[in-house]
Amino acid sequence: MNPHNKSIDELKQIASQVRRDIVRMVHAVNSGHPGGSLGCTDYFVSLYFRVMNYKPSPFNMDGEGEDLFFLSNGHISPVWYSVLARAGFFEVSELATFRKINSRLQGHPATEEGLPGIRVASGSLGQGLSVAVGAAQTKKLNKDNNLVYVLMGDGELGEGQVWEAAMYAAHNKVDNLIATVDRNYQQIDGGTEEVLALGDLRAKFEAFGWHVLEADGNNFETLLPALEDAKRATGNGKPVMILMNTEMGFGVDFMMGSHKWHGVAPNDEQLEIALQQLAVEQASDY
Repeated sequence: MNPHNKSIDELKQIASQVRRDIVRMVHAVNSGHPGGSLGCTDYFVSLYFRVMNYKPSPFNMDGEGEDLFFLSNGHISPVWYSVLARAGFFEVSELATFRKINSRLQGHPATEEGLPGIRVASGSLGQGLSVAVGAAQTKKLNKDNNLVYVLMGDGELGEGQVWEAAMYAAHNKVDNLIATVDRNYQQIDGGTEEVLALGDLRAKFEAFGWHVLEADGNNFETLLPALEDAKRATGNGKPVMILMNTEMGFGVDFMMGSHKWHGVAPNDEQLEIALQQLAVEQASDY
């Protein structure tokens, strides 16, 4: 059972607060990846405040008896750190240490710092699906009926390891796995279809033996039903894939839809504009 189970109106407020955290975190150190973080905020908020079964404290590294989440595109750590803090894994005030020396909140998530919620180092693109498949198989071996979630960026689908893992998961009927691709059509060097065209991803994953769903990742009214559909599709002999359409930089108009905000921090003036656009009823900035 989800420990929060928030309403859609509450999720929208939490998402705005998380987006405020994101732009403030990267601005404070003039470093980080705001674009993809803003685009995936609604997905993370949906998982941690409505969908997943987990216990934030005390944090159990093995995750027995609860759902697991893995982030493959680790560079969007700001959104994950914010959601973990807001969900109760650690104090919100620790967000102020993002990317600083000796901080547990490094630019890409890692386990050696012992940050609750993080179970594997990530950011070397293409590896997350393999990790999630292994964790899902472990749950099957342990007779643990909970699910494993993983998020990937669409740009990292150019890595061959992703497709090896996709083929392996289908062959071994890893049907307790829900993978999601952040389909924002942007990567660090430009548009995905210009850098390396991905073509018809639905047809590709279906050909590999996956059950495929599509969702609008920036609309709770459609995203939540898609996540519930994905849960219902588990246990039927196929891994589940959600192709989630998002807009990079969602929520901040001057960042939206451009790969240029993949890894650039806002300046002082841009931060103020962003915060004005991300108003919440009762802001609780760290």
